[in-house]
Amino acid sequence: MTRKELYKSLLFGVAVGDALGVPVEFKSRQYLKDNPVTGMIGYGSHNQPPGTWSDDSSMTFCLAEALTQNFDLNIIGQNFIKWFFNNYWTATGIVFDAGMATTVAILKLYRGERPDLAGGIDESSNGNGSLMRISPLVFYIAQKPAVERFEITRQVSSITHGHIRSVVACFYYLEFARQLLTSKDKYQIYSNLQTEVTDYLLAFSVNPAETAFFDRLLKGNIFDLPEDSISSTGYVLHTLEAVIWCLMTTDSYSDAVLRAVNLGDDTDTTAAVTGGLAGLLYGYDCIPAEWIKTLARKDDIEELAERLNTRNS
Repeated sequence: MTRKELYKSLLFGVAVGDALGVPVEFKSRQYLKDNPVTGMIGYGSHNQPPGTWSDDSSMTFCLAEALTQNFDLNIIGQNFIKWFFNNYWTATGIVFDAGMATTVAILKLYRGERPDLAGGIDESSNGNGSLMRISPLVFYIAQKPAVERFEITRQVSSITHGHIRSVVACFYYLEFARQLLTSKDKYQIYSNLQTEVTDYLLAFSVNPAETAFFDRLLKGNIFDLPEDSISSTGYVLHTLEAVIWCLMTTDSYSDAVLRAVNLGDDTDTTAAVTGGLAGLLYGYDCIPAEWIKTLARKDDIEELAERLNTRNS
C-alpha cells in the first residue's frame, strides 16, 4: 500500500469497526450469539442511524487532525476539548458516548491542566479511553528510536489515561501497528513483539509487576485460547487482548471486526481498535464497500487521510 492508502486503511478501519459496534454496545455475548451482528445496522443502544461512529473514532480523528500540524500535545488536548464541548469531529453533530475517565481529564484540560498530566494515574483509571484513539500516532513515531516511541506514547496516552498499564497497552498496540506498516505476517509480528516489547519494557524500567499483566500476550499464544477466555469489557487490558485475539483468529477485515462486535459488552471500542489493525493488515480495498458507503462523513475521513499524507509526504 502507498502511504495515503495506509492512512485511509487505518482511519476507515477504525470508523467502520466503531460504527458496526455502536448499535449493540452493552449487549451481552449471549445476546449476540442469539442475534449476531453481520453487517451495518442502526439505532439500538444509542438510537443512532446506520454508519454512526462514536467517541472512539471522534477522538481518533481529533488526534489525526492534530498530526496534520507539528506534533504538539496542546493541540491534541484542545481538539479533545472542541470535540467534547463543541461536537468537533462527531459523526452527526452530537457527542453521545464519553467515558468517565476521559470526561474528567478533558474537564482538567479545559481548566488549564498540562496535557500530559490531565489523565488519571491511579490503578482504577485503566479504561480503554487512550487505547481506543491512539492508532494514528503510529505514523508519527514509526521511524523514531524505541525510547522516543515509548515516551511519546506515554505523553499522548496520559492526556486521558496516565497509568503505566494504559501506556504499555498503547505501546504494544502501536508496536504491532508499526510492524504492519511494512509486514503482513501477523504471526511473525506477534512473535517479534514477545521478545521486543518485553526487552523494551525491561530497558525502560517498567515495574515487572505491571509487565506481568501482559503475560498472555508476551509469553503465550493468545490466539490458542477459546472465546470464553477472552473478555471484552472497557478495561484496557481486556480490550487489547480481545483485539489481538480477534485479529489473530480471523482472515479478513470483516471477520475480524464482526468477531470483535459479537464478543459483546464494549462492542464499539473493541471493534474500532480491532479495525485499526485489521485495516492496516488487509487494506482499505478489503473493507466491504457497502459498509463504507453507509459510513457517516466518509468524504471528510478521506480528506483527513489526504491531509495526513500531504503533511508527511
